[in-house]
Amino acid sequence: KQLAAFQAFSREVFAAGALSTATKQLIAVAVAHTTQCPYCIRGHTRAARRGGATPEQIMEAIWVAAEMRAGGAYAHSTLALDELECMDKKD
Repeated sequence: KQLAAFQAFSREVFAAGALSTATKQLIAVAVAHTTQCPYCIRGHTRAARRGGATPEQIMEAIWVAAEMRAGGAYAHSTLALDELECMDKKD
């Protein structure tokens, strides 16, 4: 019952609307790379290609995900720097 509800939700989410199905699948490809879900990467890459996305568009979406993930690591580096500063003050 829950699986059927999720599948119906998924169909609605990926249906064409203000964004095309291909664009929604490109977003999903990028998110899947950010969350590092191998099943999602395969499934949404396949769906994006079948929906009309080109290999170049798919790769650009992946590069956007890489930049966003790297940006998060860079932004969170301040936590490590703060911790090192606190440790230096204690020593």
